[in-house]
Amino acid sequence: MTSTIEPKGGINKDTESASHGHLHRDAASLAIDATTQLLTDVGQAAGDTDFLRMMGIFKGSSKALCFVIDTTDSMSDDIEAVKAVTKSLVASKVGTSDEPSVYILVPFNDPGFGPLMRTTDANDFQAKLGALTATGGGDSPEMSLSALQLALTGAPSDSEIFLFTDAGAKDTNLKSPLIALIERTKTVVNFMLTGTSEANNMPRGRMLSTGTLVYRELAQTSGGQAIEVTKSELPEATRIITDSTAASLVTLLQATRSSGAEGFSFSVDKSVRNLAIYITGGVLSFTVTNPSGMSQISTVPNGPVGVFRSVGNLHTLELKKEVGTWTLRMVSSDPYTLKVIGQSAIDFLFDFLEQSQGPFPGLDIMDTRPRTGKSGTLLVSLTVSSASVTDVLLVEPRGAGSTAGRVEPRGDAEFLAHFDAIPSGDFLVQVKGKNGSMVFQRQAPTTLRSSNLTVKSVAANIIVPGTPFLVPFSVEAGDLGGNFTIRATDDRGFITAFTPTLELTGGGGNGNGTVTLSVPRNTPSGSDVTLTIEAQTPDGADTNYVVQRFSIDNPVTDFLPPACRLVRLRGDCSGNCSLSDWDLIVDVSDPSGVGRVDRQRGDGVLTLTVVAVGAGGANTTRASYTASCCYDNVQLRVVDGVSNVGTCAYSIREGPPPLSAGTTLAGSGLIRVGLALVLAYLGR
Repeated sequence: MTSTIEPKGGINKDTESASHGHLHRDAASLAIDATTQLLTDVGQAAGDTDFLRMMGIFKGSSKALCFVIDTTDSMSDDIEAVKAVTKSLVASKVGTSDEPSVYILVPFNDPGFGPLMRTTDANDFQAKLGALTATGGGDSPEMSLSALQLALTGAPSDSEIFLFTDAGAKDTNLKSPLIALIERTKTVVNFMLTGTSEANNMPRGRMLSTGTLVYRELAQTSGGQAIEVTKSELPEATRIITDSTAASLVTLLQATRSSGAEGFSFSVDKSVRNLAIYITGGVLSFTVTNPSGMSQISTVPNGPVGVFRSVGNLHTLELKKEVGTWTLRMVSSDPYTLKVIGQSAIDFLFDFLEQSQGPFPGLDIMDTRPRTGKSGTLLVSLTVSSASVTDVLLVEPRGAGSTAGRVEPRGDAEFLAHFDAIPSGDFLVQVKGKNGSMVFQRQAPTTLRSSNLTVKSVAANIIVPGTPFLVPFSVEAGDLGGNFTIRATDDRGFITAFTPTLELTGGGGNGNGTVTLSVPRNTPSGSDVTLTIEAQTPDGADTNYVVQRFSIDNPVTDFLPPACRLVRLRGDCSGNCSLSDWDLIVDVSDPSGVGRVDRQRGDGVLTLTVVAVGAGGANTTRASYTASCCYDNVQLRVVDGVSNVGTCAYSIREGPPPLSAGTTLAGSGLIRVGLALVLAYLGR
């Protein structure tokens, strides 16, 4: 496929029958060695813990525990409640299969918000949370959605976010970009709201102000809850955090209704455990019936079907497991949301696909909404290889309608679902299948939308700070014409200009525009920026978007590892090793700054102190090491500020090395794109 594309030629590593076939084994061996070297370099620079997490080798859940917290003056009681529930929650999950892969905290006030604080250490997260205080704030609406945008771009996909506030949102202009981010990341957002209804003199469940109604819209889009409680009820309501952060959480049913009476049914298979129903709404009543025909009404807190609890507008039903078809009869005079969850190893991931625009034929994952009424293809990946998909449906969240796709197995637990026409409006993805003789049903929590618009953008994904970076985009509107509104937002404030409107003619006309990002020269390498470009029809009835994530990479001129200078090596290990110690002091320095020093070999105690800081971040770090003479050698791994890696090795048996002063140790110059991959992965 690439034989006629510049650069021409090359060595074929795939088969020995090619014209360069006699070099196949040499080329394949070189590729293996290069891959091994790259992974070694990345592992050395990132550290063992982060590298293993990147490779998916760690004990715990792939989920993040992410809190977005209002820190204005009126939130002091709420913050203390969050601290209390988090302390016990984190302690109960450390070292278990439910331990989060990363902890994220984003505070917000008015007018400030952030910064995003991310850590993989539970104790560090507790310390950051414990340091929060409630001060200031001024007027009631706060910068809550700006903080949520930081969380959505900083958390891994398929995460769950909890936002705590007692005020409406001031920055409601971010609603559309946030919906786009929720759709792209498939992240669930829960809002823990104290006092928002009371502030509007409205019963709970009847939020009316623009600043609070947006919380309900975002929660419904993500499959989360907008929970309204008093401040005294918040500690009880935070129990949802414990339930929602459990590993292997699956959704069996999800629906949104405005009001009225309606019946729902859902299927429970034998792999599901810890079955529960969440309902958020105002005045309502319900009846749950299990597969055996036993029923329990909402006024009975503990009965044959399960345990019912209510706090604020949140109603939780912990059901006694029974395999088969359950029914739920709802009666409500107010809007409500319904969600049935459990824990199971059987779940699915999905993405819409489109024809590849690259040099090779095939399908690529779409980074925008699918076209209304056009054919579409959905890739479904099961989490259990022994299971199979029998049906894939696009289900209306506010009604009983659905669109079925034609299922095509691809192998390795992957299936394609082909749809003749993508439905208009909102829909949820529902999957039915079999695992042996067992039939199962799962539903994705995120509400998706189709659009009559197509928004595309193709740009390099690496930004060099200090120079304007142009992101071209195009909008296609089919038969629609007129003046289309363009909005561009990013999570770092790097946008300096963009095309605000596009005049399109009907009949398939395209419009082109650009967004300019200006990244400050001192922005650290390995950080990133997420850009959302949205197009809206002249009547405001239809929108579509494209979301792109760019890595930031400062040019590097330093390719040498840090230098180690031995200051002291002392100890007498000539006698019984268990009765004697030895110690050393090493100064590590680098023009780009010392990023990390850790013990790669040895069994002593390593203490680090920054003893000097120079221009441009250059520093000298003093490493002090003490060990028993039974462990007579040590090897330190040293990483500089641009991720060059070296090693310092010492032994009390051999004495100091010949070049003990200012010795630059040979190490691996990190392939920078490798570290960018690690940082981008951990950031997501």
